[in-house]
This record gives sequence, structure tokens and C-alpha cells, in this order.
Amino acid sequence: MNVFEAVRENGITARQAAERCGVKINRNSMAVCPFHKDKNPSMKIDRRYYCFGCGEKGDAIDFVAKFYGIGKKEAALQIASDFGITFEEKRGRKLPPKRKRRLSPEQRFERAEKKCFRVLSDYLCCLRKWQEQYAPHHAGEEWNPLFCEALEKKDYIEFLLDILFYAPLSERVELVTDYGEEVLRIERRMEQPAAGTEGGTGKDNGEDGESGTGRADSTAGNMVWREQSQ
Repeated sequence: MNVFEAVRENGITARQAAERCGVKINRNSMAVCPFHKDKNPSMKIDRRYYCFGCGEKGDAIDFVAKFYGIGKKEAALQIASDFGITFEEKRGRKLPPKRKRRLSPEQRFERAEKKCFRVLSDYLCCLRKWQEQYAPHHAGEEWNPLFCEALEKKDYIEFLLDILFYAPLSERVELVTDYGEEVLRIERRMEQPAAGTEGGTGKDNGEDGESGTGRADSTAGNMVWREQSQ
């Protein structure tokens, strides 16, 4: 079984491949097309993908090849490596070890921006859930720490996400650079959400000596970029 057959037999969809590339896909399976200047989601991504704007279409292998500007066999090998798919060529050649690609500064920024968006979106979902789930039921009830955190942080996180969604590139670069360390702290906070139910929100919830709305050190963005390039 060659690598193409292995990828297709394992049922890897264009959506799975696109999400692995960091493409954000909404609940209607629509995404902003990465292959042309697209401001509004115009690409339908499911088992296969099709862009109503530029006409690009294909399967998971086609998407990865187009996204990274590589050949289809290299794209298939990349998918096999990413999803742990094993195969053997007719001559018994096994999957080669995954090679690290050198990323340009632009690519590192794109990855850092996508990570910021993912972490902040996940955190906002938790805040909304906590605000509803832990809301006090009567006036004399003590407020749960997670409910307090939701009230304090929700508008602020929505503001940051609005910048990533709608602001020009210069403002998005500034946000990723200035808030990189805070995003890393929020990510660590998300790994222990249950801490708030024990009477505190944990030391990684943005209350470790820095203001929740203050900007982090100017080197923070480099921390995110460095993590993404590893």
C-alpha cells in the first residue's frame, strides 16, 4: 500500500487536514480561503473542499499541497506523519521521519496568530459556560470564583478576539507581540479550570501580579513565535 492509498483508506478529510494547518472553520463548515485574498468565509470544507471565490477544490492531499506549496506526494507524506498513518511502498520503504520546515517570519506570525485565536476562543467558551453554570441563585449566596472570573474577563477576551477578527494587520501584529505571554498564561490556566471550584482560580489565571488587562513584556510575541517554530 503506497502513501496515497494509506491516507485515503484512513479517511483523512480535507477538514481534518485544514484544521491541522491552522485554518479556522466555523460551524457551517465554512472558512476564509487561504488561497486568495478572502475577507469573508467563502470556502466550504468537509470531506473535500471547494472555494466559491477562487474555484480551488480537492481532497486533503490537494489542500496540504496547495497550502504549503509542495508536491502531492510530499503532502501525502506530511499527512501520514501528522496523523500517524503507517504504510509500505512496494519496495518496502517505510515512512521517513518527519522533517522540520524552516518557517519564514510571516509564517511564524501566522502560526502565533492562529494560536492566540484558538486559546482565546477556548477561554471565552469557558467563561461563558462558567457565567451561566455558576451564577448565584439567590442574593445571599456566595459567588463562585469561576463566576467572578467570567464577569471580570469575558468582555476583555471578546475585545481581543474582535481585534484578531476585524483589525488591520498592523494591529493584529501588535496584539500577538504584546499579548503573547498572556496567551501562554491563559493556555496554562485552561489546563487546570477546576482549580476555581476549590476556592480559587489558580495562579495561572492572570492574577499572578500582573493586571488582567495590562500588556505583557515586549518580548512576549517572540515567546509565542519560538514555541510555534519548535
